[in-house]
Amino acid sequence: MSATLEGKVILITGAARRVGAAIARRLHQAGANLVMHYHHSEREAQAMQAELNAVRADSVALIQADLLNISGLNEMIRNTVARFGHLDALINNASSFYATSMGAIKETDWESLVGTNVKAPLFLCQAAVPYLRKTSGSIVNITDIHAERPLKNYVVYSVAKAALDGLTRSLARELGPEIRVNAVAPGPILWPEDDSFDELARQRVISHTLLKRAGEPADIAKAVYYLVAEAPFVTGQTISVDGGRSVNL
Repeated sequence: MSATLEGKVILITGAARRVGAAIARRLHQAGANLVMHYHHSEREAQAMQAELNAVRADSVALIQADLLNISGLNEMIRNTVARFGHLDALINNASSFYATSMGAIKETDWESLVGTNVKAPLFLCQAAVPYLRKTSGSIVNITDIHAERPLKNYVVYSVAKAALDGLTRSLARELGPEIRVNAVAPGPILWPEDDSFDELARQRVISHTLLKRAGEPADIAKAVYYLVAEAPFVTGQTISVDGGRSVNL
């Protein structure tokens, strides 16, 4: 692969595991220097840092933070710029996901799900804007196909991702022409770690894709790479990477 992102600096939230790790590997492979955010996944983050720095020395730094602590988000951006000198892209990947059925929703559910999926991305974007303007940079938000078609029993999560989808379009309008803002909406890529989707539920979801299979984290990573590196005339858009499920629900 040609190093089309050589010299670029990219901050990725939730980068130590799952889809975030796939995004980190793809952008690093293209030559980018990374600041990988993690919350609890210190062991995985350190392993990823060692793996990628072995490929290209001093190309990956780590930041630990609770994204619900809004007062610390400005520091995340400042530390990124202090480490590598500038900022070219922000990938808002970190997310919380769990069921919230009507009649059992608590205020803490709202604070957690909206906080990680909407509030933190908004304030991270705001903190990053002065630096991204200097580099004509970009923002990519990881939303969900259920932003448009809500997932039953996941009321607050679906609302939060719908808000992030709206935030993507709003920021594209606010921040152009200097900064591009787009999103990637995954479909069935990875299953929840809490086993809330048993095999029957998984097969039901897969049956609604047009391609009749689940995707892989690398599919999301490729879409993010495209938006960061190969889409200079694309902004305010959401790319659904879902095997066609969003048109077959």
